[in-house]
Amino acid sequence: MILFPAIDLKDGKCVRLQQGDMARATIFNHDPAQQAAQFEAQGFRYLHIVDLDGAFAGQPVNAAAVERILEAVGMPVQLGGGIRDIARVEDWLEKGITRVILGTAAVRDPAFVKEAARRFPGRVAVGLDAKDGRVAVEGWAETSDLTALELAQRFEDAGVSAIIYTDIARDGLLKGLNLDATIALADAISIPVIASGGLASMDDVTALLAPRAAKLEGAITGRALYDGRLDPRAALALVAGLPA
Repeated sequence: MILFPAIDLKDGKCVRLQQGDMARATIFNHDPAQQAAQFEAQGFRYLHIVDLDGAFAGQPVNAAAVERILEAVGMPVQLGGGIRDIARVEDWLEKGITRVILGTAAVRDPAFVKEAARRFPGRVAVGLDAKDGRVAVEGWAETSDLTALELAQRFEDAGVSAIIYTDIARDGLLKGLNLDATIALADAISIPVIASGGLASMDDVTALLAPRAAKLEGAITGRALYDGRLDPRAALALVAGLPA
């Protein structure tokens, strides 16, 4: 079980949104690289970054901030937001990103996602962000006609390394993970699934360690870390099976 601390980038700053609404952004750190280094010092071993502006623009916007983060930490980093073509995938992987996350492209251009997964084995994940049961795209500004399961099934046997499943209704609101939907998705496909959206407390971390969640690769945590509801050392100790 991997706990991924999240850094969401807007205007070069580390923010958290509520339900993906750019107008409901809280700035938590003006220096994302410093924040990333802090997460690494706390013991996290894999970082999750989203270029929020890039997701809306369809191309990277906060590239400079991402590059500073890569210089500041040694842990693996996965990145999503505005990555829509092979050249961009290759560029980020060459710069040191461990795994790229393709969201909108998974709906708009599944052939591209499959080609990226074939060319870069183990280094391409798909982001499935669900709103009212349907997959949202373009920075969650639009909703498609596809369900998360329908979209995930498109990439079975395509070499995709992980599915990151976000319940938009819970994202940034500290309402707890939607584990029922996430586990149902994980049980229906062979691709590893990462839970995202709403992780609020140690109770969520405990639930992730229950036998029914055994197929999950991990979970992403954001606001709960930033506002102190989740103690990083206690959470990581629990995941590792160690005393806090």
